[in-house]
Amino acid sequence: MINTILTVMYVLIGFMMALAAIGSFQDKQNPARLGTGTFWTLLAITFAFGSYIPSAIVGVMIVIIGILALFKQIKVGHVEAVDIKHATAAATHLGAWVFMPSVVLAVVSVGIAQFTDMGGQVGIGIGAVVSLIAAIILTHAGTKTVYKDTQRMVRSVGAAGVLPQLLATLGAVFTAAGVGDLTAKLIAGVFPAGSHLGGVILYCVAMAVFTAIMGNAFAAFAVITAAIGVPFVIAQGGSVAVVAAIGMTSGYCGTLLTPMAANFNSLPVALMEMKDEMGVIKQQAPLAIILLVVQIGLMYFLAF
Repeated sequence: MINTILTVMYVLIGFMMALAAIGSFQDKQNPARLGTGTFWTLLAITFAFGSYIPSAIVGVMIVIIGILALFKQIKVGHVEAVDIKHATAAATHLGAWVFMPSVVLAVVSVGIAQFTDMGGQVGIGIGAVVSLIAAIILTHAGTKTVYKDTQRMVRSVGAAGVLPQLLATLGAVFTAAGVGDLTAKLIAGVFPAGSHLGGVILYCVAMAVFTAIMGNAFAAFAVITAAIGVPFVIAQGGSVAVVAAIGMTSGYCGTLLTPMAANFNSLPVALMEMKDEMGVIKQQAPLAIILLVVQIGLMYFLAF
């Protein structure tokens, strides 16, 4: 049942990407329309039919996507801009209700994840659908408006949308290759185990730094937890649940500090047409450091 629902959701995502591919191929104002259309086509195929395609073929498609990105053949192109006057008038009319779809998304997703056996992935998918329906009812948006605004957001993400999946996969590859074990041996040579506070600081800081390098806390978690979290914190008596949970949130502090987290820190720059490419990171940096210190304190006092 759960796998069936997930498959349907991935097919829907693939369908939206296929529409982006069609729009990109038809966009004569985009000098890289062939490359951009190919990118969205390959991505649509992997999302919709990835589980039915041999992994080697999927790998070839990912390599092609990487080549297209390398040669700057993936561009947003021309997408219809938001009507500022209409958007301002609508926001004024709705007031605080404009946040209702976001609240619905959060409530439905968390509710399904916490109170059913379907899990978080299904919860987010169903929450997104319910949230979209709520937004349509709230704004009385027509099919054409929904299509245009959805495509604007999908195509604006571009190649940055692939980065989280690839980085998460890279973390799994690192773990399988034994990078965590090697890192643990190197660190053990200069940092002897035994100090609870020292182990916690080392683990939390390493999670933040490695996340900043990788751009994704999921990729960092597998490697750093195996290399540092287990031998230097959990093996010293730290609670597995507390260490894992706070270790991940420590990694998120690194997410706030890196352009590698393109969908969080670079995409907003493009969408808001900011002149400073590091503007988002500069605003987040002080809070990220404060949060990291808080995570270290929480892990030290709660894990032991």
